[in-house]
Amino acid sequence: MAKHRIYTTSFASVYPHYVAKAEKKGRTKAEVDQIIAWLTGYGPKELQAQLKKQTDFETFFAKAPRINPARALITGVVCGVRVETIEEPTMREIRYLDKLIDELARGKAMDRILRKN
Repeated sequence: MAKHRIYTTSFASVYPHYVAKAEKKGRTKAEVDQIIAWLTGYGPKELQAQLKKQTDFETFFAKAPRINPARALITGVVCGVRVETIEEPTMREIRYLDKLIDELARGKAMDRILRKN
């Protein structure tokens, strides 16, 4: 079975869309970066290095320094699919990130997005 094309898409090509979606709703690039750091463990320098290298999504998540175990608390629907029911691990990680960015754009508080409550 062929991999979904998002796996080979560079994270850097989608990242500006995450930022634009957040900024359009009055949120910031720093908040997007904070979400990415919470989910993956990439710090600012590491994230910039991944963007510069044009790392694809599959590699971006496979090489993430510290995948947050609290990500399992992320539930809901993204693109018509419940994230908690996605069986393929890489796709689930991608959809977790999509869900967090959606929550940011909808105005949810950061402590709620980062599952601190």
